[in-house]
Amino acid sequence: MSASDTPNGPPGDPPSPESSQGRSWLRRLMRNPFATTSGGIIFVLATIVLIGGAYGGFTVFASVTNTTEFCISCHAMEIGPYAEYKNSIHYANRTGIRVECADCHVPRDFGPKLVAKIIASKDLWHHLLGTIDTPEKYEAHRLDMAERVWAKFDATESRECRECHAFEAMDPYEQGRRAGLKHPDAMQEGRHCIECHKGIVHELPEGYEP
Repeated sequence: MSASDTPNGPPGDPPSPESSQGRSWLRRLMRNPFATTSGGIIFVLATIVLIGGAYGGFTVFASVTNTTEFCISCHAMEIGPYAEYKNSIHYANRTGIRVECADCHVPRDFGPKLVAKIIASKDLWHHLLGTIDTPEKYEAHRLDMAERVWAKFDATESRECRECHAFEAMDPYEQGRRAGLKHPDAMQEGRHCIECHKGIVHELPEGYEP
């Protein structure tokens, strides 16, 4: 009997029925994950694991990059916006409620938060370029940066502000005279925070015209 006639011949022998069936099942799975019940289950489980991993990874990434410590790790932010923020009522006030950077600049819902993080990636690029790495450069770009932030707030009707502030929860008699007069009118007119409260945390840019 020659070697080719033996059951366990050289590699050139025809594949066994078992291996052919295995490869056939794999090909069917690749062409159509739902071709078999087991293939459909594997595909669904793999998709769930992939989505869960991506969601969990983004959640961890967002929680780290949402901290004020991360925001001011850039020198330009520490010497400019952070110093202004520390002098604002959002940093220190009679109620002891402190608003952090992300509370104003990052949406809370997953979808808008994801979009905001993608858009914010440009900040890393400008950090590497040194676009605003000196007080002089920062001031030169302040108006442009402020107008982009105001436009975002305007498009969402001050969504991040309204996470903490609501006309319905305000007691005008406990507010200052001007605020007590203006807020009821603003509520009836359908106005929102950024229309009147620019410069509440950061200084108004030179050249800004109301």
